[in-house]
Amino acid sequence: MDKDNFAKAKGHWILARMGKRVLRPGGKELTHKLIEGLHISPQDRVAEFAPGLGYTAALALARHPQSYVGIDADEDAVKLLRRGIRNGNTSFLLGSAEQTGLPAESRDKVYGEAMLTMQSDAQKSKIIGEAYRVLRKGGLYGIHELGLCPENLGEDLETEIRKELARVIRVNARPRTVSQWKALLEKEGFTIRSVDTNTMHLLESKRVLDDEGFFRAIKINVNILLHPQARKRIAEMRRVFRKYEPHLNAVAIIAEKN
Repeated sequence: MDKDNFAKAKGHWILARMGKRVLRPGGKELTHKLIEGLHISPQDRVAEFAPGLGYTAALALARHPQSYVGIDADEDAVKLLRRGIRNGNTSFLLGSAEQTGLPAESRDKVYGEAMLTMQSDAQKSKIIGEAYRVLRKGGLYGIHELGLCPENLGEDLETEIRKELARVIRVNARPRTVSQWKALLEKEGFTIRSVDTNTMHLLESKRVLDDEGFFRAIKINVNILLHPQARKRIAEMRRVFRKYEPHLNAVAIIAEKN
């Protein structure tokens, strides 16, 4: 699909086209907590599932791991990452997070952001299981995903939120509560080590300013003004996010392979 067709493109690609670099539900703040919680060191072999635009990859690489591999199913994303991030211990592969092709127990740290949310529970489990397979014993897996709250959110409201999100972002988003995310990880054999949450204010002005900085925030706003179709889609996304704000959050979890 032509990602410049703003009427049909996925929400995150529209935001990227407008210049937004931080596309995770908990913003830069929660991404930094995730990377800090993984304690990446120069001895670590790191894998990232769905690195997207490479913002978090740069944070991980700043910690100088022994090696880093990013695996993304989007060919355009892989091409951009290969052009933008080049060093001897880094590679980006076109592939699936549920079947990476990486050897078993070959990684010390694995993480992924804002990608499990877009999968069915069965696919979530396959991807989590793949992270478990490629990690050595004692290795850490980090996720940063869209959450639902409170824990006793009714099934009808949960279904309504999922349908509205799918309609506006053109992706079948299936967020989960903190306890549900933890249960998915534990079912595949992980032990939960830490949980952090943040508000889901992806499109709010203060979050955009905090995440992107003053000058890039201005650039994003100018781009939105210059692209009426994109402006319409973004306004609709913001409307839905605000409508369900009491029931949406962002969740970052660090889990250990037993």
